[in-house]
Amino acid sequence: MVPITSDAMKPTILVTGSNGQLGSEIKALARHFTGYNFLFTDLEELDVTDNEAIDHFLNHHRADIIINCAAYTAVDRAENEPEPAAHLNTLAPGWLARQAAKRNALLVHFSTDYVFDGSQTHPYKETDTTNPLSVYGKTKLAGEQAIFQSGARALILRTSWLYSGHGNNFVKTIARLAAERTQLQVIDDQIGTPTYAADLARCVLYLISRFDYQGPAIYHYSNEGVCTWYQFASLIVEMLGLPCEVVPVSTKQYRAPAPRPCYSVLDKQLIRSAYGLSIPLWDVSLRMFLPQIINQSTPYTS
Repeated sequence: MVPITSDAMKPTILVTGSNGQLGSEIKALARHFTGYNFLFTDLEELDVTDNEAIDHFLNHHRADIIINCAAYTAVDRAENEPEPAAHLNTLAPGWLARQAAKRNALLVHFSTDYVFDGSQTHPYKETDTTNPLSVYGKTKLAGEQAIFQSGARALILRTSWLYSGHGNNFVKTIARLAAERTQLQVIDDQIGTPTYAADLARCVLYLISRFDYQGPAIYHYSNEGVCTWYQFASLIVEMLGLPCEVVPVSTKQYRAPAPRPCYSVLDKQLIRSAYGLSIPLWDVSLRMFLPQIINQSTPYTS
């Protein structure tokens, strides 16, 4: 008989989409969470839009917890690519949830502030009415619904304006463009909160280590504070010391393909009170992150 090692007794966390912004940050933090075994996959190892592939994978690999970081996040492109967006944002979480339910695994999934229409003038609570404006927002909301309909043990975290040192995001794009140009026009009438992916990754792993499952749950998590895209961009340029003028423009002037909520600040009181979280201010986290861009061998690339 093969003896049961301590590692074999640890719960296993499967992370999908592990090469993306959030998955990469979870990967970087995993070594600090020694009470778990981690299994990191991306599209090459596991196609989360293929139910049979998920079933086959989970038949061969134990997964007590599934953290789904795979998502279609190109908000504007989704307007012309609704099917690929729906495959990753709706079908995939639905399949993962059904497979998790078969194995009594916990599914942790991420959604977005874009499930709201932005008509409020105060932060959105988890129980507020959803009404997405864009294809992206609609596919993410449908993903939430598919998870809850599956009967899986599920935890959904809605977040906003995510950025990191991996993949494409607003911070890296602004840093690159501000290094190339003398002026940038940035929207100043959409209000929300930037979220550093490393902060969200810490939150997720912290929650999992303390999660007492009482039924499917949704929590909101972003960094603290509020700003417009213009204010966000201005601080990035200022902190990087770049000689680029940031000019505020309206949403109508910018004419982006996908409609966005004009106000999408998330209320985080529920997650703070439930887990005693101390959530960093968005500008403090941004200041901690920006040296990563400065120190890159090929800075300002997206």
